[in-house]
Amino acid sequence: VQLVESGGGLVHPGGSLRLSCAASGFRLYNYNIGWFRQAPGKEREGISCIRQSSDATYYSDSVKDRFAASRDNAKNTVFLQMSSLKPEDTALYYCATAPPGPYCSETDIFYNAYDFRGQGTQVTVSS
Repeated sequence: VQLVESGGGLVHPGGSLRLSCAASGFRLYNYNIGWFRQAPGKEREGISCIRQSSDATYYSDSVKDRFAASRDNAKNTVFLQMSSLKPEDTALYYCATAPPGPYCSETDIFYNAYDFRGQGTQVTVSS
């Protein structure tokens, strides 16, 4: 049972990346999936989530209108499309799961419920 993120890298400001979060050993569709990031010296930030058994999503103000989460149930994978990237988006990005329940709403992500995570993928935005 694991989550594996991929798709990070170095990108210029204004560029785009698509992160993937692939699950093995369980079905992602049955869980709330959160995307988090953490930059050195900063606290973890929950930037997006996609609700269990639906495509309903949440975005933090810092990424709203630039990032988009989606899922491919056949591939058992969740994606985070990131556009108009800024240097302040530089961080380690990881996905995490929360069990079925009210842990992903249109207005909030309930951090403490997301207790199973992948190893993360580094995103660096720099010219």
